[in-house]
Amino acid sequence: MSTRSFLVQGDLADYLGPLAGSETDIQRRLSEASDRLPEAEMKSSPEAARVLAMLVKLTGARRAFEVGTFTGYSALRVAEALPDDGELVCCDVSDTWPAVGRPFWEEAGVADRIDLRIGDASQTLRTMIGAGDAGAFDFGFIDADKTGYPTYYDLGLELLRPGGLMVFDNALRHGAVARQDVQDADTVAIREVNQRAFEDEQVEAGMLLLGDGLLLVRKR
Repeated sequence: MSTRSFLVQGDLADYLGPLAGSETDIQRRLSEASDRLPEAEMKSSPEAARVLAMLVKLTGARRAFEVGTFTGYSALRVAEALPDDGELVCCDVSDTWPAVGRPFWEEAGVADRIDLRIGDASQTLRTMIGAGDAGAFDFGFIDADKTGYPTYYDLGLELLRPGGLMVFDNALRHGAVARQDVQDADTVAIREVNQRAFEDEQVEAGMLLLGDGLLLVRKR
């Protein structure tokens, strides 16, 4: 996710940033640790993470899944929004980046809510479905390899309960989705998921113009 919205610039961005992106000390320190990495652009912005946490609370979520954890900043925010007996299953291909966030999860007292599963995310989700978790999750956040988005859409819907909510990051790809001259695999996959969500009778869809765009998919 972009660390700052490309849709809001200048004085308005300077005004909204401190308001919408306020953080606790632990959140701020993990955010800063993430920003020092060469891959910092993969971290959720404080503004978007705050909205994710609010959506978790609004849906009354107890079980959540996340595809693409990076340093665990969004995982921290989501886990903190879950109840004490809540569970967040985090899927990532490597433990290298999540290891940055683990001490902060511990310090925040939410490490016991986070179940980190390393490996191919699509296989992890299929394993969860095979283990009887279909329809058992309240919330999902997708921010991983963009060519995998169509697969994560299908598998995520299987995992969600009716009324559950799934959020896809980078739904606007910095405006590239609107340019037909842009046909790289990542942008094409994001366009496909956006189109499917708004045409799929299984769901209700909406778009938040925040960060790089958040696609909201609510299972009917």
